[in-house]
Order: sequence, then C-alpha cells, then structure tokens
Amino acid sequence: MSTNKNVGIILAGGVGSRVGADCPKQFIEIQGKPILVYTIEKFQNHSQIDAIEVVCVASHIEYMKELVERYQLTKVKWIVEGGVDFQHSVIQGINHLKGILDENDQVLIHYGASPFVSEEILTDAVKVCAEKGNCTSATPMYLLVGKRDEGGVSSSEWLDRDEIMQLNAPQTFRFSYVVQLYEEAIEKGYLDQVEPHTTSLMFKMGRTIYFSKGDQTNIKITTKEDLDLFEGYVLLQEQRKSV
Repeated sequence: MSTNKNVGIILAGGVGSRVGADCPKQFIEIQGKPILVYTIEKFQNHSQIDAIEVVCVASHIEYMKELVERYQLTKVKWIVEGGVDFQHSVIQGINHLKGILDENDQVLIHYGASPFVSEEILTDAVKVCAEKGNCTSATPMYLLVGKRDEGGVSSSEWLDRDEIMQLNAPQTFRFSYVVQLYEEAIEKGYLDQVEPHTTSLMFKMGRTIYFSKGDQTNIKITTKEDLDLFEGYVLLQEQRKSV
C-alpha cells in the first residue's frame, strides 16, 4: 500500500473585491461560520487528505489561527502568508512544503472561496493524479458558446461545446511535478505572461492537463449572488440533517 501523502493547499490570500464586503470574501460568515472554514472542512473530513496548508492573506493570519482552534481543524498543519496573486500564492505554499513533502506526495490546490467541492471530486482528484501526475477538476460545457465579435457585445461565430471543458479546482499535482513546473516557469519568465493560474501556465508551457471529476455546483464564490446561493445550500444541508 502506498504511503504517499495527500496535502490540501487552500488559497485564502485574495481580497475578493467583487463581492463588495468589508473583509476578504473567504472570511465572510454564512450562518455564523466563515466560508473558508466550510471549504477547509471538506478536506478535513476526507479520509484520504492527510494534511492541510492554508495560504492566507497577511492581515488575517492570526484570525486564521483562531479559526483552526475554534473549529478543531486538526489537519491544518501550516499557515503561510499569501502572494500578490494566485500564482505567487501557490509558489509561497509550494516553497514552504519543500523539505517537508516527498517527491511522490500529492498536493491539491483549491480556492478558499470554493466551499461546494464534494467528497467525490476530491477522491477522483487523488486517484487521477496518482495515475497521471497531474489533474484538474473539469466539467463539460453544457451551454451554447459564442465567440465575441470585436467590441465584445455580440457574436457571429459559435464554438463547438463538445470540444470544450471548463477547468476548475482542485488542481492536483505530484509534488515533484509542480516544483519543477514553477522552477522552469520562473527561469523562463513566464509568470507575467499568462493569467494567474497554474493551468494557464501549463498551457503556456505546452504541458498536458488531465481531467478529474467535476460538477456544475462546484463554483467559486465571486459575486453577491454566489453568497446567496451558498447560504441557500447551507440551509438545505442543515434541513436535511434535521429530517
């Protein structure tokens, strides 16, 4: 039996300005509990996740420590200060784990504001990464897709949705793979040339991204409407438990 570890890297370094709250969106409370805690609990309660690292916005590191104690998030072993964007927060998290993780251990990189992630999604991420070395939660495109015309307010060309996959999180990697990926990217100056995501960096570098299970409910909370959607989800779950 493999003794390789699976470590969740939860990115909580952003400020989430589009939500319009007076604190980073991952710390907004829904039914008295921060969104970030809901997300971490999905990893905490998964039998295959061995440890969790939270990459946290600097202003909330002490508060994060309090949350770990309050909600008994025993798998949270490290809290690391975040970077200026997704890429640099991932680098901060990866660099902190050098000398701690073995090359064949796996890291599941996930948004702190994505609390809808399911047990099935995490299970398949671990499985596919063990087979392929990397994977990203992905779902088919179910809606009709049109390419923007010049000006961005109309479309006269459609894209075949059967050829499109929507990429999401967790983004899962064998530790040696993601270390090498970022070392090469930094050496070649790629970080400022692509959108701040590991998957877009992989496309830039000509790497193959393997797909793991996803679903349409696994959204990242970005807007006020998303907050309402998640609150409804929490209330539904509580109602089901009480039946």
